Amino acid sequence: MGNFNTSAMNKIRTMIIDDERSSRAELKRMLEVFPELELVGEAANADEAELLIHIQQPELLFLDIQMPERSGFELLQSLQQVPDVIFTTAFDQYAVKAFEVNALDYLLKPIRSERLALAIERIHSKLSTKQTADRVFVKDRDRYHFVSWDKIYLVESLDNYAKLFFDDQSVLFKSSLNKLQHKLDKRQFFRCNRAQLVNLNYIAQITNQSSNKLTILLKSGQKVELSERRSVEFRAINKI
Repeated sequence: MGNFNTSAMNKIRTMIIDDERSSRAELKRMLEVFPELELVGEAANADEAELLIHIQQPELLFLDIQMPERSGFELLQSLQQVPDVIFTTAFDQYAVKAFEVNALDYLLKPIRSERLALAIERIHSKLSTKQTADRVFVKDRDRYHFVSWDKIYLVESLDNYAKLFFDDQSVLFKSSLNKLQHKLDKRQFFRCNRAQLVNLNYIAQITNQSSNKLTILLKSGQKVELSERRSVEFRAINKI
């Protein structure tokens, strides 16, 4: 188990998040036989983890679901870019929810070595096929989802939240529009006005209004009007 050829590949930056010290120690011991994983930190709660994730930028989290103060799900909701996740839990009831959110995998405690090896094999399969994308973790009523930013076609400001539109759904994400604007790829997302960002890949049509402002028609059918300043900027960038 764990005999992957790591000479030609970068190690996977990995973090363990669990409120039980004994669980963290046991998982660290079990991960020692997987040289392709580089342990870059561990945390006992969501607050510690959020700070460490920001600093270390891990690619993979082994994440306990039920923790004091904030759960593993709530931690993921606070991140603007979410790494791959393998949930760890002692509670069967969370296993179904873990699959609902399309986690890479989940491990029931006590973790068995052969089950861990299978989970890590799946990581390699995903990375080798380049099935990775920047994404966000959102809650929609009683369900949770990993959503790739590539699928989000419109972002609207709503007080201290951003409303994300994807597929035929819209969900709230705790972040200001200004913060998201600086975080997202400017080659993909454009700030149209004070309240809206659009994904340029979802533009169906651009029209010029009599006021010299541009209006964007999205493939979803929604129309977004650019402010005068943003219209000038959009024309300059896109040479129209």
